[in-house]
Amino acid sequence: MESAGDSTLRLMFWNLENFFDYRKDSLVVKDAEFWYGGERRWTKKRFKAKCQAIAKTVLWTAGECGGLPDAIGLAEVENRKVLKRLIYDTALQKLDYRIVHFDSGDRRGIDVALLYRESWAELISAKACHIYGADSARIQTRDILLAHFLTAEGKDLAILVNHHPSKYGGSNLSEQRRMAAVKRLRQVTDSLKQCGIDRIVAMGDFNDTPDSPIYHILDLINLSTSLHEKGEGSIRFEGKWELIDQIFVSERLKDAQMRIIRAPFLMVRDKKYTGEKPFRTYSGPRYIGGVSDHCPVWMDYKAPINFPGGRKNAKE
Repeated sequence: MESAGDSTLRLMFWNLENFFDYRKDSLVVKDAEFWYGGERRWTKKRFKAKCQAIAKTVLWTAGECGGLPDAIGLAEVENRKVLKRLIYDTALQKLDYRIVHFDSGDRRGIDVALLYRESWAELISAKACHIYGADSARIQTRDILLAHFLTAEGKDLAILVNHHPSKYGGSNLSEQRRMAAVKRLRQVTDSLKQCGIDRIVAMGDFNDTPDSPIYHILDLINLSTSLHEKGEGSIRFEGKWELIDQIFVSERLKDAQMRIIRAPFLMVRDKKYTGEKPFRTYSGPRYIGGVSDHCPVWMDYKAPINFPGGRKNAKE
C-alpha cells in the first residue's frame, strides 16, 4: 500500500494495442508482420520503447491519481514474456508487480492479463473463463480472466479482465459473440456472489458503448455511464470520442469513481479533426512511436474501515 492506513482501492485498465514480442519464434504465423523482419519491422528497440512508455504511464498515475494502481488490467497482450519484460526491464522493476496471465484461443494470439502488487493483496486463485456460443462450442476469442484476492486489509476482491469480441465480421454475428461474452460474465459474477464474494470489479475493452442494451443482463453497476453521457471516451474514431473501455462494479463498490487517463505524452494532435487523439504505435503500416489507440481508464474507491462479509474460495 502507498501508506499505512490507506484504504483506497486503485485499479487501472489499458488496451495496449498489439503488445507483441519482436521475436519471430514467439509469434503465431498470422501475426508475423510484427516480427523484426516482417512488414511492420517490429524491432527490439521499438518494443523496449513501448515498454518504457507503458511504465512511464503507470508511474505518472502515482502523482496524478493519488497513488500507484494496486492492479492493472491489460488487453492485446501476446504472451507472458512481454509482461515479464515490462515489469523487470523498466522502472517498474523497483516495484512489486506480479503477473496473472493465461493463453487464450484468440485467432490473433492476443490475451488479457493482470498485474498486481504483492504488498497490496494475496492472490487466492485465478483462472481463464472461456466463452461459449449458442451451440456450446468455445468461441475463439479472448477469455475472461478471473482473479480472486485477499487484500492487505483482509477484504475479498474479485477482478475480471475482459476484451470482448470486436465489431468486425458483420454487426449481427459480432453482436451475438459479444452477447455470449456478457452472458458468460454474468455467470461468473453470479458464481462469485454465491461464494460470498461481494466486492467485484469487471473492467476491460467491451467493444461497445455503455448505452448498449446487451449490458442490461449484468447485475453490476456501470461506472462508465455518466462519462459516456458527458461525451467522454477512451478511443477516438473520425473525430468523435467513444467509451468502449468500461468498468463495472458490484453494489458493495457503488461509490467508486471512474476517470479516463489522458497523460500528455499519450496524446497527439488530430490533424484531420480538431482536438487530440491517442498516440498510436503505428499509423497503418508506418511506425510513429506512440503506445496505443486507447486511453487507460481508472477507478478508485475509498473503502470504509470495516464491513462484514465472509468468503469461500471462488470456484468459477
